[in-house]
Amino acid sequence: MKRLAVWLVLMSSLLLIGSAGAAQGSYVVTNLGSLGGTSSFGASINDRGWIAGSSNLAGDQVQHATLWRGGVLTDLGTLGGPDSGVLWPVKNDRGLVSGISQTAQADPLGERWSCSAFFPAATAVGPQCLGFAWQNGVMRALPTLGGTNGFATGANNRDEIVGWAENTVHDPTCVPPQVLQFRAVEWGPGPGEISELPPLPGDTVSAATAINNRGQVVGISGICDRAVGRFSAIHNVLWQDGQPVDLGSLGGVAWNTPMAIDDRGDVVGFGNASAAAGGSFAAHAFLWTKAAGMQDLGTLPGDSTSQALGVNDRGEIVGTSCDADFNCRAVIWRDGQIGDLNQEVGAGYAGTLIAANDIDSSGRITGQAFDPMSGSLVAFVARP
Repeated sequence: MKRLAVWLVLMSSLLLIGSAGAAQGSYVVTNLGSLGGTSSFGASINDRGWIAGSSNLAGDQVQHATLWRGGVLTDLGTLGGPDSGVLWPVKNDRGLVSGISQTAQADPLGERWSCSAFFPAATAVGPQCLGFAWQNGVMRALPTLGGTNGFATGANNRDEIVGWAENTVHDPTCVPPQVLQFRAVEWGPGPGEISELPPLPGDTVSAATAINNRGQVVGISGICDRAVGRFSAIHNVLWQDGQPVDLGSLGGVAWNTPMAIDDRGDVVGFGNASAAAGGSFAAHAFLWTKAAGMQDLGTLPGDSTSQALGVNDRGEIVGTSCDADFNCRAVIWRDGQIGDLNQEVGAGYAGTLIAANDIDSSGRITGQAFDPMSGSLVAFVARP
């Protein structure tokens, strides 16, 4: 996946027009600086305004996890391998950043693993990939369940990190080159601490994608498959006190993926809207609440797929909506109504916001945009 960075900031006050949301000019957008390559993206923004994501280095053959703080760009480095990245809303306000990194060790089973979909093709396959925790300038590896690889996603303010990790079981539901089974895990709050979160009965694998400050964890449950979505994500799951609860679906049997959970327990994500799609990607964004259950958030007019990727405690949801050719636009949902974020950008910004990946409590948004001046995909921040 190729992405770049250029610092963007959106300005103006939030004007509401009935239930339709904000008006033209409600945000000021700024492109974020890069590590030298032509692709970057912001994946997470916390309430301190820290933006974490990834940026390609010069030459675009290598990608590193990146942190933008107060105009300062920091390369978070790696665990010894070529690539690293922050790919999910982290949400920790205490200086902890979680993500994935390759190590210098070769994968002994030659697996592609979950990380391979997110790194430049030149280096995506081969090295071991582990979840990491970065704090105070130090990146440390997160343990697995005895297997080779791991993957870290979100974190909360109790320094609990979630993700998934391989065990030593050769799972017959895996599609080669994937071999080992994996399970959802919670790391911390202490270094080296790891606990397993089981799949739903009848499933063989699970993966955790987000955790809130109440300790509620969301993620997926399914079969091993390719360890990258699809039938690994047959079910949307909420773990309450370590026990999995099926959240239901929009009707599809694949790609059911919670992406974020707020402190009220509301869950956003995406999943196929019909079982007829099978394993093809035909997802719609969803909102799940305890009161109303699973709700289809729909797409922008004329589009065929959408994904809800971030949510704040005010109930604002951000994501992306795409047409059949995967031309995508960043979107925001307020009170269940979808809006094209590009229509809310103040005058003078020439880029196209492609995906809104996260939103903080004050309404600041980060994601990825297309910069027509450079022809690059760049990380951005949008401020109301």
